Amino acid sequence: MTKTAATTAQQIALAAIAFERRLTGHAPKWVTVVLSEGTLVVTLHGALSPAQKAMAQTPEGAAKVQEYHRELFNTSSHPLRQEIKRITGVDVREATAEIESTTGTVVKAFTTGTVVQVFLLTDGVPADSWSGSGSEQ
Repeated sequence: MTKTAATTAQQIALAAIAFERRLTGHAPKWVTVVLSEGTLVVTLHGALSPAQKAMAQTPEGAAKVQEYHRELFNTSSHPLRQEIKRITGVDVREATAEIESTTGTVVKAFTTGTVVQVFLLTDGVPADSWSGSGSEQ
């Protein structure tokens, strides 16, 4: 039996895990990657350390954890951007991070100048119940 090559999404997920572990010393529990045309969204589930989760129990602490992760990502994301370019063959134009401190979820969006709206659902939706993108003309 031969091994199949990892998909683009799997490669990006592994790169994101390695990046997060190097950056924070804490690996997420799991990673979700969605790549659609010019937008890549990487969701790191369970990405906060126990100390960060404890700090995020108050509104002030949650704001500090969010700001810390945003700044850390803004100042340190270059290696991950380079890895995404290596994997996809496409430059990253913009990148941002958003943190949901109550669940420990970190969302990193890499876009080509579009508005990205991210909705974190309480549970998974079967892939066969939804399809691609839509547009209104």
